[in-house]
Amino acid sequence: MDEPILNIEEREAINAGRWFSSLSPSLRHDILRCTYVKRFKNGALIAARGDPPEEWIACAKGAVRVSSTSLSGKQITLTYVEPGIWFGDVAILDGDRRTHDAYAHGDTTVLCVSRADFKKILAQHVELYEALIRLQARRVRLLFGLVEDLNTLPLRARLAKQLLHLVRSYGVASLDFGDEIRIGLQLAQEELAQLLGASRQRVNQELKAMERDDVLRIEPGGLVVRDRKALLKIAESAV
Repeated sequence: MDEPILNIEEREAINAGRWFSSLSPSLRHDILRCTYVKRFKNGALIAARGDPPEEWIACAKGAVRVSSTSLSGKQITLTYVEPGIWFGDVAILDGDRRTHDAYAHGDTTVLCVSRADFKKILAQHVELYEALIRLQARRVRLLFGLVEDLNTLPLRARLAKQLLHLVRSYGVASLDFGDEIRIGLQLAQEELAQLLGASRQRVNQELKAMERDDVLRIEPGGLVVRDRKALLKIAESAV
């Protein structure tokens, strides 16, 4: 169901996005002036692989699960787009079709700019070209970092790095237990394993080991990080 405007929390998430907040006030104004809001329930399809690129999209609430389907028909999660992050610009820029499926993970709000408006803004703001180049460069750096980690780090260190990322993006401080941080993004262990390119069994073993060491706590509703410094030490131990 579409809603005409973002609520305060959703607007703050967009404005606080690292990339979007680096743009000039006039460019941010012109982008927001062209946007429209879409809201999705958990599991709803936002964009499908093979679709023509009709929209430039930002996550404003919840998460967008980006996935692909293997030859055997199994769906594999590649990443989660967090609030404040824009995506879909690559397909618009190269004119090709979308390369992956995008689903709402939890109740999700996205902010959209039509392809026509996106191109109008590009024509009016040379700054956007430069900003998009910076955005692509950052994505390439992240991608190479992930490939390097996959080939050089043990699973334990990669899991710790992924959990630290989830803490930064979705961490909710505990009111009852000072230093504890709950990861607000609800992930099944199978989904976490897919992000790491590992089996659910191996990820479960590493999580149990971290739980025994009081680094985290496994709960039915998700994960609670009990000792962020210890998690950081695990992530850096193999570097």
